[in-house]
Amino acid sequence: MNTNTWQYADQEMALHGKEVIHTLTTAGHEAYWVGGCVRDELLGRAIHDMDLTTSAEPEQVIALFPHVIPTGIQHGTVTVMQGGHAFEVTTFRTESGYADHRRPTEVAFVKEIREDLMRRDFTMNAIAMDEYGERVDPFGGEADLRAALVRCVGRAEERFEEDGLRMLRCIRFASVFRFRIAFNTWKGMIARREGLRYIAMERVRVELEKMLSGPDPLRGLDMLSRSGLLACTKVSVPWEQCEGDALGGIVQLPDELRWGLLLLSCRLTSEAADELLRAWTFSNAVRLRLVHLLEWETELVSRAVAIAGDSASEKHDDSHDEALRRSWIQLLIKLGRDTASDWLEVYQVLPASFRGLSREADQHVARMAELANSWTKQAAVIRIKDLNITGNILVQAMNRRGGPWLGQTMERLLLAAACGDIPNETEALLQEAKRVTKQVTEQVTEQVISNE
Repeated sequence: MNTNTWQYADQEMALHGKEVIHTLTTAGHEAYWVGGCVRDELLGRAIHDMDLTTSAEPEQVIALFPHVIPTGIQHGTVTVMQGGHAFEVTTFRTESGYADHRRPTEVAFVKEIREDLMRRDFTMNAIAMDEYGERVDPFGGEADLRAALVRCVGRAEERFEEDGLRMLRCIRFASVFRFRIAFNTWKGMIARREGLRYIAMERVRVELEKMLSGPDPLRGLDMLSRSGLLACTKVSVPWEQCEGDALGGIVQLPDELRWGLLLLSCRLTSEAADELLRAWTFSNAVRLRLVHLLEWETELVSRAVAIAGDSASEKHDDSHDEALRRSWIQLLIKLGRDTASDWLEVYQVLPASFRGLSREADQHVARMAELANSWTKQAAVIRIKDLNITGNILVQAMNRRGGPWLGQTMERLLLAAACGDIPNETEALLQEAKRVTKQVTEQVTEQVISNE
């Protein structure tokens, strides 16, 4: 079987997909590749999976292949496993109902490929191709691809009324492919944008993630702002207040840090960002990564401002550098090396003017970024568990019961060891603990005497 039809798909996958189509057509059914794989081939984009459509009903498909998974059999979809590749095979169908503005409540199997393509969202996704490379394109999808145009199949308002998520898909496609949106499609989207209130935030988030990870996320953000779509989602998306100038370097960042830059550009506190990220159904790992990034930015700027306020001089001297180094290490202890690395990446693309700092405070931020890597390497330990002393050893050596003093002392030992004030050796740590305890005891005694 010739697979030259496909230039942008894995050839083994294409071969096995063609085998599935050939098996169906040999049995007297129609069968085609359809949707995203055909679109991406025409656009010259890498293809990672292939969907098929057929006139055969699910039971007939199941009877023809040894390994079939009934993934969505009630809607006419089964997954055929062929040569280690999974192919979703869906019976030609029409849809109606859409009670939840997302999924059809009624599905009817049909025998004409055109009827099946009519139910699809955009003309670019309503192109089918047979095993010989002949395409079925009743709605002008190829012409729209050549014109770089996102256009709905049929009446846009009907397509968006059926499935509100299609509005975000529309903007995502326009952003990722750098296409325009057809006038009537844009108009229909504005008319039906309230339908987004029915869409789960998890679905919204996935579309936004795909858009933001694309080659031109600023284009998508601009269209989202102009369309007003995000004012209609279940959970607030406060991007209207983001500062566009701060996002100029967003494409230089990895996907998750693009979210971090976006949150920073909205000037959200870490607490507000945490609440939003939970509502947007981000995973705990991603949520914490982004929240810690915002915490780092806030605390680092606060420390830079404080150090700048301690001196009228605009020159960086050794005392300034030492104060900045200790501030950096304290942040390392609190938020970790990974967050430090994230902040440095974002720092490279976030304009200094965004912070609105004094000249000296801005110099301090820049100085920390400049020396960050060497300071991070110098910090031998940044976690209590890496200290060469344990709480039990400290309790026995000090001959005291455990209590708040123990945690406080361990934290002071960690900071001293991390900053290089003392070596991370058990005896040195014990001597420092005794010195700190004696100092605290003397301070308490003095306070008691002064109160009397």
